[in-house]
Amino acid sequence: MTPREKKILMLAAAVGVVFAATQGFPAVRETLAERDAQIEQLALEVEREQRLIEDAGQWQERRMEVESRSDSLREELFQDSSIPLISANVQRLVRDYANQTEVTITSTKLAESMQTDGWLLVEQELSILTTNQNNILRFLNRIEASHPRLAVNAFSIRRNRNQYAGTVTVVGFSRTASANGSGEAD
Repeated sequence: MTPREKKILMLAAAVGVVFAATQGFPAVRETLAERDAQIEQLALEVEREQRLIEDAGQWQERRMEVESRSDSLREELFQDSSIPLISANVQRLVRDYANQTEVTITSTKLAESMQTDGWLLVEQELSILTTNQNNILRFLNRIEASHPRLAVNAFSIRRNRNQYAGTVTVVGFSRTASANGSGEAD
């Protein structure tokens, strides 16, 4: 090989080294960085999957708790979806509690209702009368502990001589027929 060919080869080798340094090494470094990022992402996904597998039993327990709570809450709702039936059931329950606690219901107003987002609220106002204030407390406690669940929305009492007279507003809840149909399909 001639000295000129040696110089050309040396120059070509130098150009190759410069090209490798400016183009090849950054490309290799970028490929390695992408590979490291993919490995890290896969490690995170494996860790997440392992946590999900470990938590599967806990989530099944929670689901069973929610379903049993859902069943118990369903028992606290009136199963009727018409206002007159719910109103009649509310009045019947309240009259039973009044009889059990020696409270007299002197009058009832027409039930008011409100319907929204698959729920039906029926509100019933009743006038009450008793001779013993402890009877009122027992009556209110019975309403609060009732099944289906009733709630006292408003209450007022006044004393007239030896009697206690007042009003109590009781509310009950139900799911509407459209909500019951869509809830069972879920």
